[in-house]
Amino acid sequence: MLQINKRAPLAGQDSPKVIEPLLDAVQSATRIVRRQLPIVVVIMTCCVALAVLYLVNTPPKFTATGSMVIDTHKVQLLEKESVLGDAQIDASTVQTQVEMLKSDNVALAVIKKLRLIDDPEFVPPADEKSKGLFSFLFPAAPAKTLSEAEREQIALGAFDDRLTVTREGLTYVIDVGFTSLNPEKSALIVNTLVEAFVDDQMEAKYQAARRAGVWLADRIKELRSQAAAAEHAVVDFKKKNNIVDTGAAIGGGASASRMLINDQQLSELNTQLILSAAATAEAKARLERITAVMSQDIPDASITDALKSEVIIKLRQQYLELAQKEAIFSQRYGANHLATVNLRTQMQEIRHSIADEMRKIAEGYKSDYEIAKTREQSLRDSMASAVTQSQTSGQAQVQLRELTSSADAARTLYDSFLQRYMEAVQQKDAVPISETRLISPAYPPMKKSSPKTLITLLLALAGGGVLSFGFAYLREASDGVFRTSDQIEDVLRVNCLAMAPALKFSSPRGDSSGGDDKTLAGLEFLRNVVDAPFGRYAEAVRSVKIAADLNGALKSHKVIGLTSTLPNEGKSTLAANLAHLIADAGGNVILVDADLRSPSLSRWLTPDAPGLIDVVIGNISIDAAVATLPSTRLHFLAAGATAKLPHTNEILASAAMKSLIDGLRAKYDYIIVDLSPVAPIVDVRTTGHIIDTYVYVIEWGKTKVDVVERGLSEAQGVYDRLLGVVLNKVDMGAQSRYERYHGNHYYRKYYSKYGYLE
Repeated sequence: MLQINKRAPLAGQDSPKVIEPLLDAVQSATRIVRRQLPIVVVIMTCCVALAVLYLVNTPPKFTATGSMVIDTHKVQLLEKESVLGDAQIDASTVQTQVEMLKSDNVALAVIKKLRLIDDPEFVPPADEKSKGLFSFLFPAAPAKTLSEAEREQIALGAFDDRLTVTREGLTYVIDVGFTSLNPEKSALIVNTLVEAFVDDQMEAKYQAARRAGVWLADRIKELRSQAAAAEHAVVDFKKKNNIVDTGAAIGGGASASRMLINDQQLSELNTQLILSAAATAEAKARLERITAVMSQDIPDASITDALKSEVIIKLRQQYLELAQKEAIFSQRYGANHLATVNLRTQMQEIRHSIADEMRKIAEGYKSDYEIAKTREQSLRDSMASAVTQSQTSGQAQVQLRELTSSADAARTLYDSFLQRYMEAVQQKDAVPISETRLISPAYPPMKKSSPKTLITLLLALAGGGVLSFGFAYLREASDGVFRTSDQIEDVLRVNCLAMAPALKFSSPRGDSSGGDDKTLAGLEFLRNVVDAPFGRYAEAVRSVKIAADLNGALKSHKVIGLTSTLPNEGKSTLAANLAHLIADAGGNVILVDADLRSPSLSRWLTPDAPGLIDVVIGNISIDAAVATLPSTRLHFLAAGATAKLPHTNEILASAAMKSLIDGLRAKYDYIIVDLSPVAPIVDVRTTGHIIDTYVYVIEWGKTKVDVVERGLSEAQGVYDRLLGVVLNKVDMGAQSRYERYHGNHYYRKYYSKYGYLE
């Protein structure tokens, strides 16, 4: 099959990798819709008809919308803070207001004010409920009289269904909408709803302030008694412990002064103790350091600088100078020279001097360390004594502070609640203020809000499209038959040689039950390529002939076997027409009927004539068995006497059968063999030694895919030598919906120009 290579993408371009699968999916969906176009049109038409029926029978509804705002900068007529507090308005507060607008309390207020329980739109009359499509067949029960509470509940349900309350973005504006059959009624209900909500808010604030005032009055009485009791307890404690208030200090006289002095002494002693401990640690560190240095013969420069001793520094310098001279003399005069020994003696004396000086310094450091330890211990003893005295004398002060704090807290709490109570009394009688107000009242709408004609029709088209495509896809998925050449090549991995249309009997008929007409139709089908050389079927047979000629594996004297999966798929008709086509063109060809179980060609062309079986068993020669069909140059070898042959597969697999075919090869260029179907019997599987290539015939729109796959899998020898597949009995009118490029549009356009007939 000719393959046309698509243009390769430029280097670095990845877009075809993404676009091509999408385009393939779109094309596949388009082909599905085109193939199932009738059912798609029916479903789409039904959906649109239902939408139109809905639009015609649904009464128009009108939605009025008003806007209200939660004012965060409300006018404060009272300067004092509200006793209940002003909560900060945030997103949750606004959403709370939205839910309150949809509450049953506000809705019932509107229903009662406008008497909606008497409105048939909200509470239908009892006799209307009993009306229905089949009311004349089933008489309704007597209507029940509803109470006012029941009517309110029915009206409340209808009211909630028609009400919409939404927040406008992230603002404090709330849109209130209501849908009704009457535009004036919808606007009236929206405005009344906002008024009822504002009234409900103000009433709630008034009731809250009143309840707060009552509770505060009771609480003030309790707090007054508690504050008085706490103050009496402070006075009694001072009298008992001889404490007198003097200015800012609690308590008076020597006791109060002693308490304050003890605290100050504790603080000063604690500071001095910390400094003394630090000095002791420092003295100890110096002593330990100089003790470690004394173990060295000569201290290094960093230690001498730290000690700040001029004597040690000079002695160390002298020692270093002598050590340098001693090293020079030892090298020059030898280590035992008198001058060298003299220098070492001077160095030894300097070391003793340095050690004596460092012992003096160490004795000083040790004395400082002992003094620091003694002072630290003295401070610790004083600190312990002061702590003991402070604990004894501070208990009374602690108790007095506790009593005074309790009295002050009780008095403060009492004053605060008294102030709140006065504010609550004033706010209860103040001008009522609401944070919510109507900023855009609702007006009667000029056009209906539902049903929306355009949206309904678009939804019907979209829903119909999805439903019809889904149904079409299910039909495609459940089809399970071969309909296109692409399907043949994708599933079977072989070439589709041709798509042969279904043949129609064109001769005049008499009684449809007569056998002559059936025989005449069969003969007409078998030589259709001769009688209608410019027809579609003849062109399909030519495609098979060309494919056989171009097959590189075959040379001259080709033996072509035609088979199918099941009977009645048109393989015998195709074999006869292929043979007639070659013979009519002057080719040397013979048609062999090797379908020994059901030799239909033999019954139609040469009934009761000897044939293949007779040659194989040796009754007659090949020349005597071959017949020439009248009015043609086609030679035909019938099946012969095949009645009640139990082992036809053995005959086809025999050496005599191979010898027969070899004899035909010597005489003919083309040998067209009509074989039995693959699925019912095994005869065709035994013909591999005599057949060069096979042509497989599949009936369009009837033979199941799984049946063909199983048949070819069982006949592996046939599949290995398969020239290709012919999709037979194609309904060309329906096939135009299954082809990729709008059927055979490009072929039809110029088909008649070359003399071909439809």
